[in-house]
Parts: sequence; structure tokens; C-alpha cells
Amino acid sequence: MGNTFGHLFRVTTWGESHGGAVGVVIDGCPPRISISESDIQFELDRRRPGQSAIVTQRKETDTVKILSGVFEGKTLGTPICMLVMNEDARPEAYRDIAEKFRPSHADYTYFIKYGIRNWQGGGRSSARETIGRVAAGAVAKKILKEKYNVEILAYVQQIYKLKANIDKTKVTMAEVESNPVRCPDQSMAKEMEALIKEIRSKGDSVGGIIECVARNVPAGWGDPVFDKLSADLAKAMLSIPATKGFEYGSGFDCVNYTGTEHNDAFCIKDGKVSTKTNFSGGIQGGISNGELIYFRVAFKPTATVMVEQQTVDIHFRETTLKPSGRHDPCVLPRAVPIVEAMTALVLLDHALRHEAQCK
Repeated sequence: MGNTFGHLFRVTTWGESHGGAVGVVIDGCPPRISISESDIQFELDRRRPGQSAIVTQRKETDTVKILSGVFEGKTLGTPICMLVMNEDARPEAYRDIAEKFRPSHADYTYFIKYGIRNWQGGGRSSARETIGRVAAGAVAKKILKEKYNVEILAYVQQIYKLKANIDKTKVTMAEVESNPVRCPDQSMAKEMEALIKEIRSKGDSVGGIIECVARNVPAGWGDPVFDKLSADLAKAMLSIPATKGFEYGSGFDCVNYTGTEHNDAFCIKDGKVSTKTNFSGGIQGGISNGELIYFRVAFKPTATVMVEQQTVDIHFRETTLKPSGRHDPCVLPRAVPIVEAMTALVLLDHALRHEAQCK
């Protein structure tokens, strides 16, 4: 029901955090696209656990296997199925929560909705589900780059109260990947890393903001009313575990301007229609206008903290819970490739829809 995303480029993720494997099925991928497991692995390595001292120490290689839809290095136009085995699952670490609801998790709501839940690491509600999204996003990113010259790049802008100074028009992948926080402001990244380590030592967690840019998106992508590009991006971002907010362009800061200050005046630049400012974030009326698309996503502090908290059990009796297991003290460094992946899925889907309707 809620496991499939997209219209023409459709992805369905499957699997649980501590089950045998997780993965994704892509339907609607165009044929004759060059794709390899190494293309997918690059993105999965950016998302995988255990990659630095500031993320969960679960030891997973997240090695991807393409099972169908690709032949001799080219997509067939048929469904692509990709699988990643769970190698370091430790469901016994979660036995204490088998009958207890973790605060601010999906435990209670899943139980109320279905009358049953997989308590081993959160099951389907775990962020390990996002492996399928990142794998599918790797395919989408490659198509967007090779066919449309669209580049997508996300980075950590803020951790707790530490905010970086980043020029979104010039930031590069090399700068983002130069430190474990994935913040291109190198001096601020060091402060952020130190903060995360300090918070982790206290058994606590912090959240922050990821900013994402999409370059070279042509004008015309997106549909009016219910399928606005901005609305689909919002849905995509808010479907990522731990997200709490989405804003594009000037976002909530727009309330600090008058209409004459906030309007993006049109002009001709290099022989093309452009705007002098970009408060619109590259989207007007739900349709891309050819300018830089940029938006921000707020992530809450990781809900699992290593301190005793009050809760309720499945028999609706008050009790206490002190979680165990391996968890991220801050989800943002590993969420960067997830944000990029979901952006790619939205943009490619709209690119295919635009071509089907308007060309």
C-alpha cells in the first residue's frame, strides 16, 4: 500500500531491519541505460552504517546484487530488482522492547494499526528500509546526469545550534565528502563532529538540517495543482525517517519580506529567460522555472537515546525502558545520500511525465 513511490518511474522497497535482506524493485526504468553494481555501491557506501565514529557501529557492507532488469551492463526496460543482505543483525538486542513502546518511535502506532509489529530493530519502520531508496536513487541520478545534465547534491547545513556558511551555487561533492559529517564548511564540520561525539558520550542525540540543490533542471518539469514539483519533493522528503520539516526557496523566511522585496523579477541572461533573485527556489506554480532548485529538510534528534525513559507496554501499563543496541547519535551524515536519492526519484519521474505529456 504505502511501499511504492512514483508514477512512471516507480520504486517499491521491501524488507525489515533485522530480516534476511532488504531491497527494491524499480519499474518503468527506460531501456539501454548503462548501469552496474558499482554505480549503485558508491551511493550505498555513503549511506551504510559503521563508516565513521559518529554513526551507528552496526557492521554491514551493504553489498548490492542486481537480480533482474539489467543485461550486459544495460537496462532492459523491465523491472530491476536489487538486494542487499543483512549481515550483522542482532535482534536479541531489542528483546527488551518486545512488549514496550519506545518513545517517539513507530512502535505504538504500528501496533495500534496492525495489531502486530516487528520489534526487532523497528522492522519496516527502521531507516534500514532506505537502502532500497538509495539504490533506486543511484539509477535515477545516473539517468538525470547523462540524459538531462541534472546534478543533485545535498549536504549538512546545521547540527543542533551549529550552522554552517555554505554557498549553495558553488558547493561540490568533493567538499561534502571531505569529512564524516558531510558538511562542506570544513571548520564548522569539525565543531559539529566534536558535538556529536560529546552528545553520544552522554547517551543523547541531536538533529539538524540538510540542504539540497538540483542544478540544470530545465523549465517545465512538474504538474499543476495536486502534483506540483514542490509538493512531490515535500512528500518525498517527509517520507524519510526522522524528518520533521520541509521548506524550499525562501521557505518560512518569506514572511519577513514584502511582495515587492520577495518577487523574483524576470530578465534575459545569456539569451535565456532568467530571474534576478531566486526566492522561488527554482519552482513557480509547482513547475520548475530553470533556476537552481534548492530546499531544506529538518531532521529530529534520533529518538533512541541511551537513558531510562517512561513508557507504556502492549498491555497498556506504565513502565520504564532503557534502550540498548547500536544507533546513530545524529542521523544527518548518513541521511545526505537518502535526501539526494529521493530528490532524484522525484525529478526523474517528472522528467518522464513531462516528455510523455508535452513532447
